Amino acid sequence: MAELLKGKPVADALDDATKKRAEALKEKGITPTLAILRVGERPDDLSYERGATKRCEKDGVAVVNKVLPDDCSQEDLMEAIKKLNEDDSVHGILMFRPLPKSLDEKAACDAILPKKDVDGITKGSMAYIYSGMGEGFAPCTSQAVMEILGHYGIDPKGKKATVVGRSLVIGKPISMLLMNANATVTVCHSKTIDMLKVTQNADIVIAALGRAEMLGAEYFTKGQTVIDVGINYSQEKQKLVGDVKSDEAENVVSNLTPVPGGVGSVTTAVLVSHVVEAAEKEIR
Repeated sequence: MAELLKGKPVADALDDATKKRAEALKEKGITPTLAILRVGERPDDLSYERGATKRCEKDGVAVVNKVLPDDCSQEDLMEAIKKLNEDDSVHGILMFRPLPKSLDEKAACDAILPKKDVDGITKGSMAYIYSGMGEGFAPCTSQAVMEILGHYGIDPKGKKATVVGRSLVIGKPISMLLMNANATVTVCHSKTIDMLKVTQNADIVIAALGRAEMLGAEYFTKGQTVIDVGINYSQEKQKLVGDVKSDEAENVVSNLTPVPGGVGSVTTAVLVSHVVEAAEKEIR
């Protein structure tokens, strides 16, 4: 049976470190602050907002909320972003997406200053991930994968890593983070020929397809570490499942993240740590 790489111990360790760093900033008269920008009252946004606010409070990070009606104009949204960019007391901005279809989401994302882009959604953050230069942050989910590997002592250096999925949110950035950690990285996607052989040949497999339980036991071999980023609702099982058939894979691989309770539970802790990092950069 695979060892389950649970997210809670990782998040707890990250919270402890973030809290100490926040306290050090407060001793210098700086309170790290996250601005949450929300358009409308989507239930999933409200749920994430509550979780993020609770974690910020736990770690010593202040939260300011900017809420716009779902029928707000593009001008209203851009003005709100401009004011948050210009507010020196705000170190990080989290804008909930997707935005209403009446709004230009791309323009809104690109308007956020990279140095305050703690969720890694701007062009500046993407440039930072790929070049290692400039300002910005990795998307929280991608960074959460790296935090899990680090916490459990799984060093990507010299390893063969296969990323299944090439989205801008997870697949592409995690491939760069793994490469920066000196892994040899292969990215699979819908046009990959014989993906099964590619995943079997890896030491580390990152499943980021967004397709419920697509990867069964046949995709894996003994000794592998499998990080399942997928969070999908299975109508058949009436519960959340990952991109990996965990009940099959756990009998083959050495390490496996559970869903739920794996990568997703680390993401908010990464977000808060990014806010503190952004505040630290302001005084360097």
